[in-house]
Amino acid sequence: MVYFIGAGPGDVDLITVKGRKLLKKADVVIYTGSLVSSTHMDFCREGVSIYNSASMNLEQIIQILEKAEKENKLTVRLHTGDPSIYGAIKEQMDELDKRNIKYDIIPGVSSFTAAAAAIKKEFTLPEVSQTVILTRMEGKTPVPDREDIEKLAGIGASMAVFLSVGMIDKVVEKLKKGYGRNVPIAVVEKASWKDERAIIGTLDDICEKVKKANIAKCAQILVGDFIDCKYKKSLLYNKNFTHTFRKGEHK
Repeated sequence: MVYFIGAGPGDVDLITVKGRKLLKKADVVIYTGSLVSSTHMDFCREGVSIYNSASMNLEQIIQILEKAEKENKLTVRLHTGDPSIYGAIKEQMDELDKRNIKYDIIPGVSSFTAAAAAIKKEFTLPEVSQTVILTRMEGKTPVPDREDIEKLAGIGASMAVFLSVGMIDKVVEKLKKGYGRNVPIAVVEKASWKDERAIIGTLDDICEKVKKANIAKCAQILVGDFIDCKYKKSLLYNKNFTHTFRKGEHK
Protein backbone atom coordinates (compact mmCIF):
# COMPACT_ATOMS: atom_id res chain seq x y z
CA MET A 1 0.00 0.00 0.00
CA VAL A 2 1.23 3.49 -0.87
CA TYR A 3 0.20 6.55 1.13
CA PHE A 4 0.55 10.04 -0.30
CA ILE A 5 0.87 12.23 2.78
CA GLY A 6 0.90 16.00 3.16
CA ALA A 7 3.78 16.88 5.47
CA GLY A 8 2.48 20.40 6.07
CA PRO A 9 4.14 23.71 5.23
CA GLY A 10 7.32 23.38 7.29
CA ASP A 11 6.85 22.90 11.02
CA VAL A 12 7.11 19.12 11.49
CA ASP A 13 4.27 19.21 14.01
CA LEU A 14 1.85 20.45 11.35
CA ILE A 15 1.67 17.01 9.76
CA THR A 16 -1.61 15.32 10.74
CA VAL A 17 -1.71 12.75 13.53
CA LYS A 18 -2.78 10.15 10.95
CA GLY A 19 0.10 11.11 8.68
CA ARG A 20 2.70 10.77 11.42
CA LYS A 21 1.32 7.41 12.57
CA LEU A 22 1.76 6.06 9.06
CA LEU A 23 5.22 7.62 8.76
CA LYS A 24 6.26 5.81 11.95
CA LYS A 25 5.10 2.48 10.52
CA ALA A 26 6.50 2.93 7.01
CA ASP A 27 8.95 0.46 5.51
CA VAL A 28 9.82 2.86 2.67
CA VAL A 29 9.68 6.65 2.60
CA ILE A 30 10.11 8.86 -0.46
CA TYR A 31 10.09 12.52 0.56
CA THR A 32 10.35 15.77 -1.36
CA GLY A 33 13.68 16.80 0.14
CA SER A 34 13.82 20.19 -1.56
CA LEU A 35 10.80 21.36 0.45
CA VAL A 36 9.99 18.86 3.19
CA SER A 37 12.00 19.10 6.41
CA SER A 38 14.32 16.13 6.89
CA THR A 39 13.37 16.26 10.59
CA HIS A 40 10.31 14.21 9.64
CA MET A 41 12.71 11.31 9.14
CA ASP A 42 13.49 11.34 12.87
CA PHE A 43 10.04 9.81 13.45
CA CYS A 44 10.70 6.85 11.16
CA ARG A 45 11.36 3.42 12.61
CA GLU A 46 14.80 1.81 12.54
CA GLY A 47 15.58 0.03 9.30
CA VAL A 48 13.28 2.11 7.08
CA SER A 49 14.47 2.79 3.53
CA ILE A 50 14.49 6.55 2.85
CA TYR A 51 14.75 8.23 -0.54
CA ASN A 52 14.97 11.94 -1.38
CA SER A 53 12.96 12.58 -4.55
CA ALA A 54 14.56 16.00 -5.19
CA SER A 55 17.02 14.45 -7.66
CA MET A 56 14.70 11.72 -8.97
CA ASN A 57 12.46 11.59 -12.04
CA LEU A 58 8.99 10.05 -12.27
CA GLU A 59 10.23 6.70 -13.58
CA GLN A 60 12.71 6.32 -10.71
CA ILE A 61 10.03 7.11 -8.13
CA ILE A 62 7.62 4.59 -9.62
CA GLN A 63 10.32 1.91 -9.72
CA ILE A 64 10.80 2.27 -5.95
CA LEU A 65 7.05 2.22 -5.31
CA GLU A 66 6.59 -0.84 -7.51
CA LYS A 67 9.47 -2.74 -5.89
CA ALA A 68 8.15 -1.95 -2.40
CA GLU A 69 4.69 -3.16 -3.36
CA LYS A 70 6.05 -6.46 -4.69
CA GLU A 71 7.81 -6.91 -1.35
CA ASN A 72 4.53 -6.18 0.48
CA LYS A 73 5.93 -3.09 2.16
CA LEU A 74 4.12 -0.01 3.46
CA THR A 75 5.32 3.03 1.52
CA VAL A 76 4.90 6.71 2.38
CA ARG A 77 5.24 9.30 -0.37
CA LEU A 78 5.76 12.46 1.68
CA HIS A 79 4.87 15.71 -0.07
CA THR A 80 5.10 19.29 1.12
CA GLY A 81 1.97 21.12 2.30
CA ASP A 82 -1.10 19.39 0.97
CA PRO A 83 -0.35 17.05 -1.95
CA SER A 84 -3.48 18.09 -3.87
CA ILE A 85 -2.04 21.58 -4.54
CA TYR A 86 0.90 21.71 -6.98
CA GLY A 87 1.89 18.26 -5.74
CA ALA A 88 2.22 16.49 -9.11
CA ILE A 89 0.58 13.42 -7.58
CA LYS A 90 -1.88 12.77 -10.42
CA GLU A 91 0.86 11.44 -12.70
CA GLN A 92 2.15 9.21 -9.91
CA MET A 93 -1.31 7.84 -9.16
CA ASP A 94 -1.94 7.16 -12.85
CA GLU A 95 1.19 5.02 -12.97
CA LEU A 96 0.13 3.15 -9.85
CA ASP A 97 -3.30 2.54 -11.41
CA LYS A 98 -1.61 0.98 -14.44
CA ARG A 99 0.17 -1.42 -12.11
CA ASN A 100 -2.89 -2.13 -9.93
CA ILE A 101 -1.08 -0.76 -6.89
CA LYS A 102 -3.42 0.50 -4.17
CA TYR A 103 -2.88 3.93 -2.66
CA ASP A 104 -4.53 6.47 -0.41
CA ILE A 105 -4.11 10.19 0.23
CA ILE A 106 -3.73 11.81 3.66
CA PRO A 107 -4.31 15.58 3.37
CA GLY A 108 -2.02 18.14 4.96
CA VAL A 109 -1.84 21.80 5.98
CA SER A 110 -1.12 23.98 2.94
CA SER A 111 1.37 26.82 2.86
CA PHE A 112 -1.40 29.26 1.95
CA THR A 113 -3.24 28.63 5.22
CA ALA A 114 0.05 28.67 7.15
CA ALA A 115 0.86 32.02 5.54
CA ALA A 116 -2.49 33.47 6.61
CA ALA A 117 -1.83 32.21 10.12
CA ALA A 118 1.61 33.84 10.08
CA ILE A 119 0.11 37.29 9.47
CA LYS A 120 -2.94 36.53 11.67
CA LYS A 121 -5.52 37.18 8.96
CA GLU A 122 -8.74 35.54 7.72
CA PHE A 123 -9.28 35.14 3.97
CA THR A 124 -13.08 35.25 4.12
CA LEU A 125 -14.58 38.32 5.75
CA PRO A 126 -18.28 39.30 5.52
CA GLU A 127 -18.92 41.87 2.77
CA VAL A 128 -15.20 41.86 1.85
CA SER A 129 -14.52 38.49 0.25
CA GLN A 130 -16.07 35.05 0.43
CA THR A 131 -13.79 33.57 -2.20
CA VAL A 132 -10.15 32.47 -2.09
CA ILE A 133 -8.24 32.00 -5.35
CA LEU A 134 -5.14 29.79 -5.38
CA THR A 135 -2.96 30.40 -8.42
CA ARG A 136 0.55 30.96 -9.72
CA MET A 137 2.45 32.93 -12.36
CA GLU A 138 3.38 31.15 -15.55
CA GLY A 139 6.98 29.98 -15.52
CA LYS A 140 8.40 26.72 -16.78
CA THR A 141 4.90 25.38 -16.21
CA PRO A 142 2.42 27.36 -18.34
CA VAL A 143 -0.88 28.74 -17.05
CA PRO A 144 -4.07 28.72 -19.19
CA ASP A 145 -4.86 32.18 -20.61
CA ARG A 146 -8.24 32.22 -18.88
CA GLU A 147 -6.41 31.89 -15.53
CA ASP A 148 -4.00 34.78 -16.04
CA ILE A 149 -3.43 36.53 -12.70
CA GLU A 150 -4.61 39.85 -14.12
CA LYS A 151 -7.97 38.31 -15.03
CA LEU A 152 -8.32 36.56 -11.68
CA ALA A 153 -7.48 39.74 -9.78
CA GLY A 154 -10.35 41.47 -11.57
CA ILE A 155 -12.75 39.39 -9.48
CA GLY A 156 -11.56 41.23 -6.36
CA ALA A 157 -11.36 38.05 -4.27
CA SER A 158 -8.71 37.11 -1.73
CA MET A 159 -5.75 35.50 -3.48
CA ALA A 160 -2.85 33.23 -2.60
CA VAL A 161 -0.13 33.11 -5.25
CA PHE A 162 2.18 30.11 -5.15
CA LEU A 163 5.63 29.59 -6.66
CA SER A 164 5.93 33.16 -7.93
CA VAL A 165 7.87 35.37 -5.52
CA GLY A 166 10.93 35.20 -7.81
CA MET A 167 8.81 37.08 -10.36
CA ILE A 168 7.36 39.58 -7.89
CA ASP A 169 7.60 42.50 -10.35
CA LYS A 170 5.51 40.68 -12.96
CA VAL A 171 3.06 39.47 -10.34
CA VAL A 172 2.48 42.98 -8.99
CA GLU A 173 2.18 44.45 -12.48
CA LYS A 174 -0.64 42.02 -13.29
CA LEU A 175 -2.30 42.48 -9.90
CA LYS A 176 -2.35 46.26 -10.32
CA LYS A 177 -4.07 45.95 -13.70
CA GLY A 178 -6.52 43.39 -12.37
CA TYR A 179 -7.50 45.02 -9.10
CA GLY A 180 -7.34 48.49 -10.63
CA ARG A 181 -6.27 50.03 -7.34
CA ASN A 182 -3.65 49.83 -4.61
CA VAL A 183 -4.60 46.86 -2.41
CA PRO A 184 -2.85 45.26 0.59
CA ILE A 185 -0.40 42.44 -0.07
CA ALA A 186 1.77 40.20 2.08
CA VAL A 187 4.75 38.00 1.29
CA VAL A 188 5.40 35.20 3.77
CA GLU A 189 8.68 33.35 3.44
CA LYS A 190 8.91 29.78 4.83
CA ALA A 191 5.57 29.92 6.64
CA SER A 192 5.68 27.95 9.92
CA TRP A 193 9.45 27.31 9.73
CA LYS A 194 11.64 28.64 12.53
CA ASP A 195 13.09 31.26 10.18
CA GLU A 196 9.69 32.41 8.90
CA ARG A 197 9.50 36.02 7.71
CA ALA A 198 6.44 38.07 6.79
CA ILE A 199 6.39 41.36 4.92
CA ILE A 200 3.19 43.37 4.63
CA GLY A 201 2.69 46.28 2.27
CA THR A 202 0.66 47.38 -0.70
CA LEU A 203 0.98 46.83 -4.43
CA ASP A 204 2.81 50.15 -4.61
CA ASP A 205 5.65 49.25 -2.24
CA ILE A 206 5.85 45.46 -1.85
CA CYS A 207 8.41 44.88 -4.62
CA GLU A 208 10.92 47.18 -2.99
CA LYS A 209 10.34 45.60 0.43
CA VAL A 210 10.72 42.04 -0.88
CA LYS A 211 13.92 42.84 -2.76
CA LYS A 212 15.36 44.64 0.26
CA ALA A 213 14.65 41.54 2.36
CA ASN A 214 16.26 39.38 -0.36
CA ILE A 215 13.30 37.00 -0.61
CA ALA A 216 13.42 35.09 -3.88
CA LYS A 217 11.94 31.65 -3.16
CA CYS A 218 9.94 29.54 -0.70
CA ALA A 219 7.41 32.30 -0.16
CA GLN A 220 3.66 32.67 -0.44
CA ILE A 221 2.10 35.86 -1.84
CA LEU A 222 -1.23 36.82 -0.27
CA VAL A 223 -3.21 39.69 -1.73
CA GLY A 224 -6.58 41.29 -1.11
CA ASP A 225 -8.53 43.64 1.12
CA PHE A 226 -8.78 40.95 3.82
CA ILE A 227 -5.24 41.90 4.90
CA ASP A 228 -6.25 45.40 6.00
CA CYS A 229 -9.88 46.53 5.84
CA LYS A 230 -13.11 47.29 7.61
CA TYR A 231 -15.61 44.43 7.65
CA LYS A 232 -19.00 43.37 9.00
CA LYS A 233 -19.05 40.93 11.91
CA SER A 234 -20.24 37.41 11.18
CA LEU A 235 -23.87 36.49 11.90
CA LEU A 236 -22.63 33.20 13.31
CA TYR A 237 -21.90 34.68 16.74
CA ASN A 238 -24.45 37.50 16.68
CA LYS A 239 -26.61 37.09 19.79
CA ASN A 240 -29.72 38.03 17.81
CA PHE A 241 -29.11 35.49 15.04
CA THR A 242 -30.93 32.15 15.18
CA HIS A 243 -29.46 29.00 13.68
CA THR A 244 -29.80 25.24 14.14
CA PHE A 245 -27.83 25.12 17.39
CA ARG A 246 -28.79 28.41 19.04
CA LYS A 247 -31.89 30.59 19.40
CA GLY A 248 -31.24 34.29 18.98
CA GLU A 249 -31.97 36.71 21.79
CA HIS A 250 -34.44 38.83 19.80
CA LYS A 251 -35.91 41.79 21.61
